[in-house]
Amino acid sequence: MPPRRISRTITFSLPPEMFEQVQRVKEEEGRDMSELVREALRLYMEDRELRRQQRLERLRSRHTNESEQDGGQSDE
Repeated sequence: MPPRRISRTITFSLPPEMFEQVQRVKEEEGRDMSELVREALRLYMEDRELRRQQRLERLRSRHTNESEQDGGQSDE
């Protein structure tokens, strides 16, 4: 039985201009499409998580500020 594949294969499309940009980067950096896509997705996911954490921090800060303005009194 052949070894099980660790990765999944996906298919996606790019506008022609973006494809040409990626082709140039591949040649300049000596990398393949899979490496570039993995790095792009990894960076996107890191950025997404950072933005999520920043949103949560803003909400916490806003909640703290509102509580301080109310004199720390709760509606409960």
